[in-house]
Amino acid sequence: MTTAFTVDPWDPGYTAALNAEALAELDATSAELDLDVELPAGGWRPVTPDPGTAPPEVLLIADGVRRIDARLWTYAPGDAATGGGPMPQDAASGGGAPVPGIAASCAAGIVRCARGAPARLAAVEVSHALFSASPHAADITTTAARYRARRAPRPGMDDLILALQSHLTQLEVDLAIRHRAESAEDDLLLVDGPLRGRTHLPRTVGYIKTHHTAYLPSPQAATVSRLEPGQRTPIFLMGTSWRRHAWYVRLPAPSGLPWSGVVRCEASADLGLDTLVSLADSVTHALPPLAGVDYKDPRAPQNLVPIGGLERLLRHRLGDARLLYRALRAAARQGRPVPVR
Repeated sequence: MTTAFTVDPWDPGYTAALNAEALAELDATSAELDLDVELPAGGWRPVTPDPGTAPPEVLLIADGVRRIDARLWTYAPGDAATGGGPMPQDAASGGGAPVPGIAASCAAGIVRCARGAPARLAAVEVSHALFSASPHAADITTTAARYRARRAPRPGMDDLILALQSHLTQLEVDLAIRHRAESAEDDLLLVDGPLRGRTHLPRTVGYIKTHHTAYLPSPQAATVSRLEPGQRTPIFLMGTSWRRHAWYVRLPAPSGLPWSGVVRCEASADLGLDTLVSLADSVTHALPPLAGVDYKDPRAPQNLVPIGGLERLLRHRLGDARLLYRALRAAARQGRPVPVR
């Protein structure tokens, strides 16, 4: 007897597109749901977008990447450092324990996709920053980059990474606002990731490739499994620590997995129904032609071709990780791992 199985199309080096535990517990969710936004919850079915609704003339896709260049320790004024590593508290002349931090690089970018024209890079911004909860942390200047000091609420690694992610999100927001102010186009902005922190941006949709939480009850989740490529679920309202409208879309995918090629889209909770339906249909028209292909991208089809290209370019713009690390070590050896004001 042979075992029947399906192989997840994503490269095993990445987190699976659908968390297996979420699939097994589709009824379990702490989110507040309104499933009757577009269709009654009991009448959910796959939705084929209105053929009279066109994809956006200009689709802007925003994404960002981040990298920790080094873990380090910050010191109070008067303290000395040896080799850039932590020092026992009783050896510090300033009387304070060293505080952990991270030196990180991040970059945000926007790709412009206009109908009938090839995608092109529209804007990029790179930032190098030091994240620390220490009140004494100041900018680090090295031969390779200047790391601007930014405060984290607490010294734990999770808090430092959260501060880094918040900085990256703000970098994307600021870049999108500046680019739109300069171009004055009637565009639609697709941000890679949840819409949280960006719900105030007009004509903006969040694009989520992986599913770590099962938000829909079983009857509505079954609608997701029945989607054909180019179809979407009805729109629903979702509230966790923040509120947004959402719907699922299936992209062209060779795999037979129930949620293969499925992405979730998010829009502001303040939009009216007519605007939401038009937006959801327009996005559902626009996404399938941009779907990634598995022989080029290990996260296809969810990782859209413009997103994959932008991520590669942004990682290059971060700079050489080894060079930045050596420059940080060199600055630390000079006895000033964090220059003090």
